[in-house]
Amino acid sequence: MKRFNIDYKSPIGIIEIEGNETAINGINFAEREEIVHVPQQNTPPVLLECAKQIHEYFIGERHEFSFPYVFKGTDFQQAVWHALPSVGYGETASYKDIAMIINNEKAVRAVGSANGKNNISIVVPCHRIIGANGSLTGYGGGMWRKEWLLQHEQSHYLKCNVKKAAHS
Repeated sequence: MKRFNIDYKSPIGIIEIEGNETAINGINFAEREEIVHVPQQNTPPVLLECAKQIHEYFIGERHEFSFPYVFKGTDFQQAVWHALPSVGYGETASYKDIAMIINNEKAVRAVGSANGKNNISIVVPCHRIIGANGSLTGYGGGMWRKEWLLQHEQSHYLKCNVKKAAHS
């Protein structure tokens, strides 16, 4: 199956979106300053929709994603990745919390390893996973990005809840 790429220029750097005609299989920070992959005539709609939804996330209008994506990894890694979206927007959880969700409480370190191999950044929110003591721990996109994403979500989460309370 043919692969396609497009870049999205986010407030925290270029994000490279990779996929095929039917699903996204990679959303990763590109350590470069310039956009290289621009939409083409044959760019599948799923990549364009992914970029649109990521843009909505960055402007604070989207908290969940609805485009199709696929994981490539071991059964254990996939179990971890499928558990990550259970940590809601504006919230955090520990590696132990994820280990408990996948019914493998002793696999805390393995959860950390799988979390670090997540290839669907932001959408599968590995940035929301922190140390048991509340400290920020590693992030493939860089700790400064993890901190930015968590602060971004916290600020929009609070605004969203204030609006809900005002309408109640």
